[in-house]
Amino acid sequence: MEKHSEISEHFQPINRAFLLGDAVKVSFFVSNNQLIMAEECYFFLMASMRKMRMNIPLSYTLEFFQNLFEQKIIQKGITDGIIQVLVYRNTDDQMLEKSAVSFYFELQKFEDILAVQGNNEMDLIKEVNVNTNFLNTIRTHSPENIYAEIYAKENDLNDVILLNPNKRIARSIYGNLLFLEGKIIKIPKTTEGAYISPLMENFVTFIHKNNLAEIQEAEMIAFESQKAEEILMISDERGIFAVTKIRNKTFETARFSELVNQWKLSFA
Repeated sequence: MEKHSEISEHFQPINRAFLLGDAVKVSFFVSNNQLIMAEECYFFLMASMRKMRMNIPLSYTLEFFQNLFEQKIIQKGITDGIIQVLVYRNTDDQMLEKSAVSFYFELQKFEDILAVQGNNEMDLIKEVNVNTNFLNTIRTHSPENIYAEIYAKENDLNDVILLNPNKRIARSIYGNLLFLEGKIIKIPKTTEGAYISPLMENFVTFIHKNNLAEIQEAEMIAFESQKAEEILMISDERGIFAVTKIRNKTFETARFSELVNQWKLSFA
């Protein structure tokens, strides 16, 4: 998948994102040559910056980012892609909460960001876990993700299920997990270590409003992953994946695929 990147003015190569991981990351989405869910993504960016006690510039308005992506991406004919925006604190002489911020963004092109990608094999990882404080709900520097990504590659896996200190399901390396059983979709709570995800929240809201399934935010022990009939992984960074196998159990994909297709039509 082709990538395109841009940086803000006055870029400092020696910055606190590079030195300390002092940054937040939020995704925006382009589908069918238009920016979708822009407000949800923008407000999540603002909330993430506030949680990290960043000094939010007055210029960082919704219109600023809409115009930026329109000029740099959509007008160049990009039809589908995920824009990952990294906002970081500059290195200066100010107190941290007053330091200026800069941003970097990277576009990854897709054929269809709302399509379900299959053949996603996972397993549990027990060597590291995910904390449950409010900073773990946003995209910040995460050494447990780096460790888990290496573990997955070494074991020929696409992703892994990360647990919290209470041995309950939190999320995967890349996103949130949804477990379909009968007419119920269970989603780990953010208080369990799951990410806040504008992409997933939009999907779940669509299902709830149209009475397509019952949504339950849950506390789930690891074994419950084996009870599910279908599992979906929604990643603001990578898109939507059907989980097809965990250990020796394989999972169906048809019902979640149909739900995603119906959701996709709501953007047409």
